[in-house]
Amino acid sequence: MIRDAFTSHPASVGESYGQHLVHASSFGFRMMLGGMACVLHGILPFLFVKTGSRQIETLHGKMVVNRSKMPQPLDFVI
Repeated sequence: MIRDAFTSHPASVGESYGQHLVHASSFGFRMMLGGMACVLHGILPFLFVKTGSRQIETLHGKMVVNRSKMPQPLDFVI
């Protein structure tokens, strides 16, 4: 079904399609802005000295925090 193409991944991370759209888009926009800051920093090293690394830390933290809210699968060793 075409519906599954839009809902299976969001469901696997505990989100609806709309929630996933908002979260993924916000990550994408932050990455684009951080990337532009890095390019400008490359040209003008005195600008945006820590912006790129801060964006990475922020996005990583948000992703790890959101992932840790999900129930973890049980691993059984037999």
